[in-house]
Amino acid sequence: MPKILVIDDERSIRGTLKDILEFEKHKVTLAENGRKGLAAVESGEFDLIFSDVKMPEMDGLEFLTKVREMNIETPVVMISGHGNIETAVECIKIGAFDFIEKPIDLNRLLVVLRNAIDSKNLVSETKRLRNKIDSQNQMIGQSAAIKKVMEMIERVAPTDARVLITGENGTGKELVAQLLYKLSNRAEAPFVEVNCAAIPSELIESELFGHEKGAFTSAVKQRTGKFEQADGGTIFLDEIGDMSLSAQTKVLRVLQESELTRVGSDKVIKVNVRVFAATNKDLKKEIEKGNFREDLFHRLNVIPIHVPTLEQRREDINLLISHFCQLICEEMGIALKTFSNEAIKILQMRTWRGNIRELRNVVERLIILSGNPITAKEVEDFAMF
Repeated sequence: MPKILVIDDERSIRGTLKDILEFEKHKVTLAENGRKGLAAVESGEFDLIFSDVKMPEMDGLEFLTKVREMNIETPVVMISGHGNIETAVECIKIGAFDFIEKPIDLNRLLVVLRNAIDSKNLVSETKRLRNKIDSQNQMIGQSAAIKKVMEMIERVAPTDARVLITGENGTGKELVAQLLYKLSNRAEAPFVEVNCAAIPSELIESELFGHEKGAFTSAVKQRTGKFEQADGGTIFLDEIGDMSLSAQTKVLRVLQESELTRVGSDKVIKVNVRVFAATNKDLKKEIEKGNFREDLFHRLNVIPIHVPTLEQRREDINLLISHFCQLICEEMGIALKTFSNEAIKILQMRTWRGNIRELRNVVERLIILSGNPITAKEVEDFAMF
């Protein structure tokens, strides 16, 4: 039930608003001036505040100013019997959500009420999702191997240097790229991810560089490529070891000249893009086999970051289990589960060929199939396959 604070020095207005809002299934708190309203805000959370402008002791504008100075983001709707454009503009400038004139029109009140509650819910949901993303995009661990990676990320991120991220499948190469981007000077600019292994070789050039209408049979309209989409920001070329030699040649040109040409066009387009690349392949061996251009390798490999396997950082398994357990239980909307010490010891000794990705899957499986706390027997029954 949404909680609403009504601040007005007129008893009749307070009573009328209370009746309307309670009829709409809201919980209402009343205050007769800005000072008492501020005390109510300091002692509890509200989903919406209605405040009169002209009041004794502390008027609505002073109340609104203090609320915003306290970094309280609750929507505040100002109400005035002496409404004019100047007053309304001043309220909005200070941070009011909306402005209503007296006598209050019921339809107008209900529209503003719905809009304000929707806005509050949207802000809360955005914060929740941002916190969820931030919690997922964390590098968990205290091992020397992972600390070395973290230190490299912190040193390299603020530069514009290209980074080549290597490591086995499931070690967290994509996470390294995301952290590099988040800590970079381009963090407010686009971050475009391309999985080179997932795009057919005949389409990779169109995907990366775009194409003009009619460039090939299915090109029914012009398309902007990933490099153009990332202009001013960062592009992450995941599994670059699977890219065709033809596409490699064009990527090399972008890195050398900071320009590209769409498929089916002669027009040169300038781009300013930072490049991160990742692969689970040994590119030096791929060069020997003729599958990867050596000049492109040297262009990409300005800063190499190798992500260790889970086998190389076994001391982090306990922390990772706790982290995944909290994330997964929150996603499922269930009470937090824990692992017994014996269960954790078994998992620490296991061979993790799928690395962190496999560990997360196993933790999720155990949360679904086991009790609380999760026991060693349950690990042996459900996780050892």
